Amino acid sequence: MANQKQSGPEPPIKVSTINCIDLSNPDIGESVALLKQACLDCGFFYVVNHGISQEFMDEVFAQSKKFFYLPLNEKLKVLRNEKHRGYTPMFDKVLDPDNQVHGDYKEGYYIGVDVPENDPESEKPFNGPNVWPADGVLPGWRQTMEKFHHEALEVGKAVSRIIALALDLEVDFFDKPEVLGKPIATLRLLHYEDQFSDPAKGIYGAGAHSDFGFITLLATDDVMGLQICKDKDAKPQIWEYVTPIKGAFIVNLGDMLERWSNCMFKSTLHRVLGNGQDRYSIAYFVEPNHDSLVECLPTCKTEKSPPKFPPIRCSTYLSQRYKDTHADLSVYDKHQA
Repeated sequence: MANQKQSGPEPPIKVSTINCIDLSNPDIGESVALLKQACLDCGFFYVVNHGISQEFMDEVFAQSKKFFYLPLNEKLKVLRNEKHRGYTPMFDKVLDPDNQVHGDYKEGYYIGVDVPENDPESEKPFNGPNVWPADGVLPGWRQTMEKFHHEALEVGKAVSRIIALALDLEVDFFDKPEVLGKPIATLRLLHYEDQFSDPAKGIYGAGAHSDFGFITLLATDDVMGLQICKDKDAKPQIWEYVTPIKGAFIVNLGDMLERWSNCMFKSTLHRVLGNGQDRYSIAYFVEPNHDSLVECLPTCKTEKSPPKFPPIRCSTYLSQRYKDTHADLSVYDKHQA
């Protein structure tokens, strides 16, 4: 018992204040200013009045729960494949290997842009047909998720236009065929089990990480859990909760946009702590076309601040990042026997 960690009093819960962007606001200048401030400060902001109805958002959450309620053997029939489509079991992802004793206390389901196997484009990483539960198991489930995938992409494009203006670029710099015309856009349904996280013991709903890509849209239920750390180099790190807002997306910038902007805009460390309640969220990862070249933006370099990173193709960058954080699929072979 002598070498057990002594836990002191629980620190007070800190709640972060982040900007809210109203996509229906006719004053685009105000939206750009709010978004730019958020991107310089913490890389997180809310988006409201985004065009997806509350009724439909509720339906997507209800359908997501129906899948996670299925028995494990049924879920394993649609296990994640090498194209990152399908079911990811508990502990499949290790986002913070230095501090986690095992993978994340969450299960998920990946849905991407559907590319038929006989299409030459399906040879590219992350491209291919989606994996779906049998219609008899979850009637109408596929149609709901395909509709949401399509509508969320339109929200992502709308946000990208404001980001472009905030970076002093043309409004369609990102929202054009060669960048977001054939995006690597991934919908991920998530269920965090009713566990208590304990950072002192390396137990997390999702370990501390920054997202890999361009931007992420996150819809959540009303259970608190998401935390952000505005200064990852601070000792000790200060973690603040992000309050769920019904119907809103929480948007965060990914490492790819930080790289693109020469570190002007921030990709912020975040994690999920469980509080003993089941928690459901829906993440939508927006990444550019496979062949998009991510190189320092013309408005983000000066003589005093030359490019910090060499150019890299989008798909090359993402492939390595996924490989670093996901379990090898062979660990699930025993479930398939």
